[in-house]
Amino acid sequence: MKFGIGIDLGGTRIKFLAYDLETEQVIETCSKPTHDGEWTEGFPTWQATIGEQVLTWERKASDPATCIGICAPGIADQTSSCILSLPGKLDGIENLNWTDLCERNDQVTILNDAHAALLGENWKGAALQKENVLLLTLGTGVGGAAIVNGQLLTGHIGRGGHFGHMSLNPEGFPDCVGTPGSLEDCIGECTLKERSQYQFEDTEALLNAHLAGDEFASQVFLKSIKSLAAGICSLINILDPETILLTGGITKANDALLAPLKQELDKIEWRPQGHTVELRIAENQEWAGAYGALYRSLERNGKLPN
Repeated sequence: MKFGIGIDLGGTRIKFLAYDLETEQVIETCSKPTHDGEWTEGFPTWQATIGEQVLTWERKASDPATCIGICAPGIADQTSSCILSLPGKLDGIENLNWTDLCERNDQVTILNDAHAALLGENWKGAALQKENVLLLTLGTGVGGAAIVNGQLLTGHIGRGGHFGHMSLNPEGFPDCVGTPGSLEDCIGECTLKERSQYQFEDTEALLNAHLAGDEFASQVFLKSIKSLAAGICSLINILDPETILLTGGITKANDALLAPLKQELDKIEWRPQGHTVELRIAENQEWAGAYGALYRSLERNGKLPN
């Protein structure tokens, strides 16, 4: 059986997807804890977890995987062979060459997790075969990715798509990469405690209070939506997408997120001849990265199904 494996290596969980390349159907998925910071026999525990799961599926199939693709936070090199920069977490991943580690003949590709999520949605999701589409990941931080004229935008060293680090306020506090008043700090869960005067621990609690009619929660929530709309408006003017996808924990709110966001965009979006950019929730959600990681591996190794 010809099958491929897509792996999304996150700071908390590792998501695995096995995909039948002949029937083009998912065979199996599973999720395991990352145990970031833990080591096993001199190697990061997440490295051993990945190796064990790949071996388990290969034994079950009685065949080696045709392709393996991995995505992770950080900046990947232009050849998709390693993560070049990821300070502060997943110690040991920087410059790790997965093809050599796994002793594979075909390249084990690795790319940024947001880039992978958009590729996954472009291959098997809400952005199917779209030529100009953006994705924003709204979680603890804010990430993103762009496909422009059919090509994934990576930039000169791989920073392309880090939309959370655009500046909305030049007088604001610097975020984790030094950007003053960034979109990430305006809406990311990483700053929610400070933005809510320490009344809310996470976005879910804030949203529930907003929906229950809590006036202060609504002020905090709608202010963050206004910032998100400003960021999206800027991205539309710069990259001119046909569709923008949203993913991450806050998107579980669906219309409670989309309705006020669209209202804000109605006020500020540049709409030549009445053209409106489509705004959608990503379909694959937590599995989009695994899909995209597999897609990149199939693409780089010339093994995409016809």
